[in-house]
Amino acid sequence: LGVDIFFVISGFVITSSLYQRPSKNFKDFISGFYERRIKRLVPALSVFVLIMSIAICLFTPTIGFSLKTGLTSLFGLSNLYLLKESTDYFAQSTQLNVFTHTWSLGVEEQFYILFPFLIWFSGFGRRTKNGARNLFLTIGALAIASLISFLYFYPINQSAAYYLMQTRFWEIATGCLLFITFQKRAS
Repeated sequence: LGVDIFFVISGFVITSSLYQRPSKNFKDFISGFYERRIKRLVPALSVFVLIMSIAICLFTPTIGFSLKTGLTSLFGLSNLYLLKESTDYFAQSTQLNVFTHTWSLGVEEQFYILFPFLIWFSGFGRRTKNGARNLFLTIGALAIASLISFLYFYPINQSAAYYLMQTRFWEIATGCLLFITFQKRAS
Protein backbone atom coordinates (compact mmCIF):
# COMPACT_ATOMS: atom_id res chain seq x y z
CA LEU A 1 0.00 0.00 0.00
CA GLY A 2 2.91 2.35 0.70
CA VAL A 3 4.21 2.03 -2.84
CA ASP A 4 0.72 2.58 -4.26
CA ILE A 5 0.40 5.81 -2.28
CA PHE A 6 3.93 6.81 -3.29
CA PHE A 7 3.05 6.40 -6.97
CA VAL A 8 -0.03 8.62 -6.58
CA ILE A 9 2.01 11.30 -4.79
CA SER A 10 4.73 10.99 -7.40
CA GLY A 11 2.24 11.54 -10.22
CA PHE A 12 0.90 14.62 -8.46
CA VAL A 13 4.37 16.06 -7.82
CA ILE A 14 5.77 15.42 -11.30
CA THR A 15 2.69 16.97 -12.93
CA SER A 16 2.99 19.98 -10.64
CA SER A 17 6.68 20.30 -11.48
CA LEU A 18 6.04 20.21 -15.22
CA TYR A 19 3.16 22.66 -14.90
CA GLN A 20 5.37 25.14 -13.07
CA ARG A 21 7.95 25.03 -15.86
CA PRO A 22 6.09 25.96 -19.03
CA SER A 23 8.22 26.11 -22.15
CA LYS A 24 7.72 27.44 -25.64
CA ASN A 25 9.75 24.80 -27.45
CA PHE A 26 9.84 21.04 -27.21
CA LYS A 27 13.62 20.67 -27.04
CA ASP A 28 13.98 22.90 -23.96
CA PHE A 29 10.99 21.26 -22.30
CA ILE A 30 12.26 17.69 -22.76
CA SER A 31 15.94 18.40 -22.09
CA GLY A 32 15.07 20.38 -18.95
CA PHE A 33 12.83 17.59 -17.68
CA TYR A 34 15.40 14.82 -18.19
CA GLU A 35 18.24 16.94 -16.86
CA ARG A 36 16.33 17.55 -13.61
CA ARG A 37 15.41 13.85 -13.29
CA ILE A 38 18.99 12.69 -13.90
CA LYS A 39 20.42 15.17 -11.40
CA ARG A 40 17.88 14.10 -8.82
CA LEU A 41 18.04 10.31 -9.20
CA VAL A 42 21.34 9.15 -10.68
CA PRO A 43 23.89 10.40 -8.10
CA ALA A 44 22.19 8.85 -5.06
CA LEU A 45 21.31 5.64 -6.91
CA SER A 46 24.87 5.26 -8.24
CA VAL A 47 26.42 5.71 -4.80
CA PHE A 48 23.92 3.29 -3.27
CA VAL A 49 24.57 0.62 -5.92
CA LEU A 50 28.34 1.02 -5.66
CA ILE A 51 28.51 0.82 -1.86
CA MET A 52 26.04 -2.03 -1.57
CA SER A 53 27.72 -3.96 -4.39
CA ILE A 54 31.03 -3.79 -2.53
CA ALA A 55 29.30 -4.90 0.69
CA ILE A 56 27.60 -7.77 -1.12
CA CYS A 57 30.91 -8.97 -2.56
CA LEU A 58 32.49 -8.87 0.90
CA PHE A 59 29.74 -10.44 2.98
CA THR A 60 27.46 -12.54 0.80
CA PRO A 61 28.40 -15.94 -0.65
CA THR A 62 25.98 -15.77 -3.61
CA ILE A 63 26.29 -12.44 -5.34
CA GLY A 64 25.05 -12.91 -8.92
CA PHE A 65 21.34 -12.24 -8.57
CA SER A 66 21.81 -9.22 -6.29
CA LEU A 67 24.51 -7.62 -8.42
CA LYS A 68 22.48 -8.08 -11.60
CA THR A 69 19.48 -6.47 -9.91
CA GLY A 70 21.69 -3.56 -8.83
CA LEU A 71 23.15 -3.16 -12.31
CA THR A 72 19.73 -3.17 -13.96
CA SER A 73 18.51 -0.60 -11.42
CA LEU A 74 21.06 1.87 -12.80
CA PHE A 75 19.19 1.74 -16.11
CA GLY A 76 15.68 1.80 -14.64
CA LEU A 77 15.09 -1.85 -15.50
CA SER A 78 15.27 -3.74 -12.22
CA ASN A 79 11.50 -4.29 -12.26
CA LEU A 80 11.80 -6.03 -15.63
CA TYR A 81 14.80 -8.06 -14.48
CA LEU A 82 12.96 -9.22 -11.36
CA LEU A 83 9.93 -10.11 -13.48
CA LYS A 84 12.13 -11.99 -15.98
CA GLU A 85 13.64 -13.95 -13.12
CA SER A 86 10.10 -14.77 -11.95
CA THR A 87 10.80 -13.18 -8.62
CA ASP A 88 7.95 -12.76 -6.19
CA TYR A 89 8.68 -9.56 -4.26
CA PHE A 90 7.70 -11.25 -1.00
CA ALA A 91 9.56 -14.52 -1.65
CA GLN A 92 12.41 -15.58 0.59
CA SER A 93 14.88 -15.31 -2.32
CA THR A 94 14.39 -11.54 -2.37
CA GLN A 95 14.97 -11.03 1.35
CA LEU A 96 18.74 -10.97 0.93
CA ASN A 97 18.70 -8.87 -2.25
CA VAL A 98 19.30 -5.28 -1.15
CA PHE A 99 18.27 -4.03 -4.60
CA THR A 100 14.82 -5.63 -4.78
CA HIS A 101 13.13 -2.41 -3.70
CA THR A 102 14.51 -0.58 -6.77
CA TRP A 103 11.71 -2.09 -8.86
CA SER A 104 9.51 0.89 -8.02
CA LEU A 105 12.18 3.29 -9.26
CA GLY A 106 12.25 1.29 -12.50
CA VAL A 107 8.49 1.74 -12.88
CA GLU A 108 8.82 5.45 -12.26
CA GLU A 109 11.74 5.88 -14.67
CA GLN A 110 9.82 4.03 -17.38
CA PHE A 111 6.88 6.35 -16.71
CA TYR A 112 9.26 9.29 -17.24
CA ILE A 113 9.92 8.10 -20.78
CA LEU A 114 6.27 8.54 -21.75
CA PHE A 115 4.89 11.23 -19.47
CA PRO A 116 6.69 14.39 -20.65
CA PHE A 117 5.58 13.64 -24.21
CA LEU A 118 1.98 13.37 -23.04
CA ILE A 119 2.35 16.66 -21.17
CA TRP A 120 3.82 18.46 -24.17
CA PHE A 121 1.61 17.11 -26.95
CA SER A 122 -1.58 17.57 -24.93
CA GLY A 123 -0.76 21.27 -24.73
CA PHE A 124 -0.54 21.21 -20.94
CA GLY A 125 3.21 21.89 -20.96
CA ARG A 126 2.67 24.91 -23.19
CA ARG A 127 -0.41 26.03 -21.25
CA THR A 128 -2.62 26.03 -24.29
CA LYS A 129 -6.32 26.75 -23.93
CA ASN A 130 -7.41 23.10 -23.89
CA GLY A 131 -4.14 21.62 -22.59
CA ALA A 132 -5.45 20.62 -19.16
CA ARG A 133 -8.59 19.06 -20.65
CA ASN A 134 -6.60 17.20 -23.32
CA LEU A 135 -4.15 15.85 -20.73
CA PHE A 136 -6.97 14.88 -18.38
CA LEU A 137 -8.76 12.91 -21.11
CA THR A 138 -5.57 11.27 -22.38
CA ILE A 139 -4.27 10.32 -18.94
CA GLY A 140 -7.76 9.26 -17.87
CA ALA A 141 -8.10 6.89 -20.84
CA LEU A 142 -4.61 5.46 -20.27
CA ALA A 143 -5.32 5.08 -16.55
CA ILE A 144 -8.47 3.08 -17.28
CA ALA A 145 -6.55 0.85 -19.71
CA SER A 146 -3.81 0.39 -17.10
CA LEU A 147 -6.29 -0.50 -14.37
CA ILE A 148 -7.96 -3.04 -16.67
CA SER A 149 -4.50 -4.46 -17.41
CA PHE A 150 -3.76 -4.71 -13.68
CA LEU A 151 -7.09 -6.43 -13.01
CA TYR A 152 -6.45 -8.84 -15.88
CA PHE A 153 -2.92 -9.79 -14.80
CA TYR A 154 -3.47 -9.96 -11.05
CA PRO A 155 -5.26 -13.35 -10.97
CA ILE A 156 -3.02 -14.99 -13.59
CA ASN A 157 0.41 -13.40 -13.06
CA GLN A 158 0.76 -11.40 -9.85
CA SER A 159 4.42 -10.64 -10.52
CA ALA A 160 3.52 -8.95 -13.83
CA ALA A 161 0.73 -7.02 -12.13
CA TYR A 162 3.19 -5.96 -9.45
CA TYR A 163 6.30 -5.09 -11.49
CA LEU A 164 5.14 -3.71 -14.85
CA MET A 165 4.80 0.00 -15.54
CA GLN A 166 1.74 -0.71 -17.69
CA THR A 167 -0.08 -2.21 -14.72
CA ARG A 168 1.07 0.52 -12.33
CA PHE A 169 0.50 3.48 -14.67
CA TRP A 170 -3.00 4.08 -13.29
CA GLU A 171 -1.58 4.88 -9.85
CA ILE A 172 0.82 7.54 -11.11
CA ALA A 173 -1.91 8.79 -13.46
CA THR A 174 -4.26 9.20 -10.49
CA GLY A 175 -1.83 11.70 -9.00
CA CYS A 176 -1.69 13.54 -12.32
CA LEU A 177 -5.48 13.65 -12.55
CA LEU A 178 -5.71 14.94 -8.97
CA PHE A 179 -3.28 17.75 -9.76
CA ILE A 180 -5.25 18.78 -12.86
CA THR A 181 -8.50 18.71 -10.87
CA PHE A 182 -7.08 20.80 -8.03
CA GLN A 183 -5.47 23.19 -10.51
CA LYS A 184 -8.78 23.70 -12.30
CA ARG A 185 -10.62 24.30 -9.02
CA ALA A 186 -7.99 26.82 -7.88
CA SER A 187 -8.27 28.80 -11.09
